[in-house]
Amino acid sequence: MTVISVEKDTDALTLTFAAEFAADVNRVWQVWEDPRQLERWWGPPTWPATFTRHELSVGSRSSYYMTGPDGTKAHGWWLVTAVDAPTLLEFDDGFADENGEPDDSIEAVTMTVTLESIDGETRMTTLTRFASIEQLEKMVEMGMEEGMTLAMGQIDEVLAA
Repeated sequence: MTVISVEKDTDALTLTFAAEFAADVNRVWQVWEDPRQLERWWGPPTWPATFTRHELSVGSRSSYYMTGPDGTKAHGWWLVTAVDAPTLLEFDDGFADENGEPDDSIEAVTMTVTLESIDGETRMTTLTRFASIEQLEKMVEMGMEEGMTLAMGQIDEVLAA
């Protein structure tokens, strides 16, 4: 089933993805919690992710990079700001330099992930909050909407494994 809707709200400075999966909430939580499962879907198919550090506890940092088809590496980081397993995860997500250090020239976004049980399946809502309309438009222009849709489209396969 995967992504069922994408909503861009320029007034609220948000981009929201809703997806549904034929798995219970605890199983869907694992695709966020386990870095090896997360690597199988975080990033579009042509830009797979590698997590070098990952922990879901408040105040923890995750470090990752995505590798493009030509070998280019795009580094990123998360700072976990809220966790209520298995239904809520909130983190700041930003770009990093080649050493994994945060790149402060590009403002981070805040992502809130909620998992909700609906008739034995799970609805996952991922809300991204931006600091400005310029940031939202820049990220959409960089392919965030398409990239996240493609990335989340890989979760069914991870859940089936």
